[in-house]
Amino acid sequence: MTQTDDCIFCKIINHEIPSTKMYETENVYAFADLNPQAKVHALVVPKTHVKDVTELADKDPQLLAEMIRVAHTIAQETYNGQFRAVFNTGEDAGQTVFHCHMHVMTGEKLEGE
Repeated sequence: MTQTDDCIFCKIINHEIPSTKMYETENVYAFADLNPQAKVHALVVPKTHVKDVTELADKDPQLLAEMIRVAHTIAQETYNGQFRAVFNTGEDAGQTVFHCHMHVMTGEKLEGE
């Protein structure tokens, strides 16, 4: 598993920084967002350091699919299986941590954009 010493998400995965774990598989870690935008707001991250979703899709599409399955599991456990998934890809799109991560929001009916 490739990780980066200066990446906050790699440190969370390694339990160097505390988090509220919501779900974990061999390849994926999901934890509660510290600034939730919905009743349930998880960050789902691959344990392997990959900069964004486009890189992950190119390198390991099965891992990307596993992230979606984890999101669905969280939504099933916390609501009715329905959820919103958001990937910010690049600085201009609002990505601030350059370790691929998916925002999963659920727990209530979400208003449209």
